[in-house]
Amino acid sequence: MKTLDIRKRMLLAALLPVMLLGLLLSGVFLMNRFEDINDSYQTRTSAVARQLALASEFGLFAANQLQLQTIARGALREPDLRWVGILDREGRLQASAGDAGSAGVPTVTNLAAQILGDQEALHVIQQTVYANGLKLDDVYEDSNNANSAQAAPLGQVVVKFSRQSVTKKKNDILLLGGLISALGILFGAVLAVRLSAGVIRPTMRVSNLIERIGHGDFAAAARVQRFTPVHDPLYGMQENLMRMSDRLAHVQQDLEKKVATVTQALREKKEDAEQATQAKSRFLAAASHDLRQPIHALGMFVARLAQLSHDGPTRHLIGNLEASVRALQNLLDGLLDISRLESKAVQIRLQQFPLMDLFDRLDQDLAPIALDKGLRLHIRPCPVWVQSDPVLLYRILLNLMGNALRYTEKGGVVVACRRTSSATLVNIEVWDSGLGIAPEHQQAVFKEFYQVGNPERQSGKGLGLGLNIVQRSCQLLHHPLQLASRLGVGTRLRLTLPMAARPTAQALSTLAEAPQEQGGQGCTVLVVEDDDLAREALVGLLQSWGYQAAQANGLNDAKQVLQNGFVPELIISDYRLDGATHGMEVIVQLRRQLARQVPACLISADTDPELLQTAQAAQLTLLHKPVRPAKLRSLMNRLLAVQGLRDES
Repeated sequence: MKTLDIRKRMLLAALLPVMLLGLLLSGVFLMNRFEDINDSYQTRTSAVARQLALASEFGLFAANQLQLQTIARGALREPDLRWVGILDREGRLQASAGDAGSAGVPTVTNLAAQILGDQEALHVIQQTVYANGLKLDDVYEDSNNANSAQAAPLGQVVVKFSRQSVTKKKNDILLLGGLISALGILFGAVLAVRLSAGVIRPTMRVSNLIERIGHGDFAAAARVQRFTPVHDPLYGMQENLMRMSDRLAHVQQDLEKKVATVTQALREKKEDAEQATQAKSRFLAAASHDLRQPIHALGMFVARLAQLSHDGPTRHLIGNLEASVRALQNLLDGLLDISRLESKAVQIRLQQFPLMDLFDRLDQDLAPIALDKGLRLHIRPCPVWVQSDPVLLYRILLNLMGNALRYTEKGGVVVACRRTSSATLVNIEVWDSGLGIAPEHQQAVFKEFYQVGNPERQSGKGLGLGLNIVQRSCQLLHHPLQLASRLGVGTRLRLTLPMAARPTAQALSTLAEAPQEQGGQGCTVLVVEDDDLAREALVGLLQSWGYQAAQANGLNDAKQVLQNGFVPELIISDYRLDGATHGMEVIVQLRRQLARQVPACLISADTDPELLQTAQAAQLTLLHKPVRPAKLRSLMNRLLAVQGLRDES
């Protein structure tokens, strides 16, 4: 595009003055010539009209129509004359010759006026006929009357001339002037092109050369220089371009060598990093699995130990032990939640439910914590139904309220829902009267392991994962989260949810009849676990809850237990067992041997997201080790309650 612009500008600079000068001269010449033609035409037609007026004087005076007709016919010999009419002073036509045209015979309006018109390409002239000024020797004629008679008109002569010859001359002159102008412009263009070629061609050559060098063709300068004449006005510039391209070619070769060397080094480092990452992932996966196993067993043993009777110092020691185990479980649960959110393994189950039920559950779970710290926990009633995932929303609000209670020393925490200006949205707000968050920390608190007032990493102040999990979960649910805080005043966290229509009374009655969790006193449970400590801890805990528990360390051992007459009402199996058989296969085989769909759940220290998806596809609940006893007990009661309703139906 640049080369075309240069060429156009050069040609325009050369042609524009020539074109303007040629057009100006042609215009002046044509205007002058047209004026001359018009003047000549006017002079000739006026002279003819005057001559006819003089010739018609006697005929009008004597009213000799024959003479007037002869004069009119003789006038048609004049070129361009189309019609002649002779009228008396009253405007009566006395003689005429030729074609009067569509306008007809003009009337006498002012005999002293000369009228010019363009009707049907005709030029009309009216010439008044006066009596000559000769005096008659009449002694009886008054001198005054004689003077008035001489001034009185005898009539008028009307002639119509054709303008075709004038128009033809103008067209011929115009055509000739246009031809001369075109030839002048063409000559100027050829001259401009020939003169500008000496500048445009070298400029184009240099422009193309620069473009090719820009695309990496550094040898183009040498090729162009070889065929460039020495007298070229831009020869020196092309020499400089050739030197520049040579230097650029050497620089490019050096850079390519360096880039290839650095790329190879980066590729090797990348491979080393990938291997290190894979090794780290394998190590972390193995370490996580091996760490979760003893912590899981430890939690079961501590839960069983807490159910026994002890003296005061022992109970205090067991309480500290439970707190330590709970801190480990919280850390592992937080890391597991982070890994699930990062791998997008969390399954969203949107449904309509009342917020009040969720608020009641949060009140039951967090009221003891607020009471222990001497804080007021006020959850306002909220009869609103929302569209969300109740499990994830519960975890979000549990984290928000837990953080508020953890970092509030006096006052309390308020949880409320408020309708927005939009009829389809509702806000859930968590207010606390804590220390507040400085503006420079309000974005950073949502990062992993970030804590404002806990540089010493005390476990009692949390792990710094709660708000990060909350933010990731809100993004997953598309629920906007806003934070507002003032130092020394407190913090407000606002969560915006879509509202749902309240169901009918019939639907509410159906929900009210939903199965409730029931105790499992006396129920039979089969535990399949290959880790001896974990199996012994889980069986002991189940027996302390009143269950009849049998244990097996694998599929063959479990089949043998069934053959010995033990009929389980619930199966709890570890996923990773000795041998090639995993927990899902064990549950399938045992259900086939029992010939019924026995309620079952999986427990695993493996945190692979694919395992969770596989368990969900098999319609099995997966609990990750370390399992909280309360969570396990709640799941067992729910599974047994659902199975009881199925048996009744």
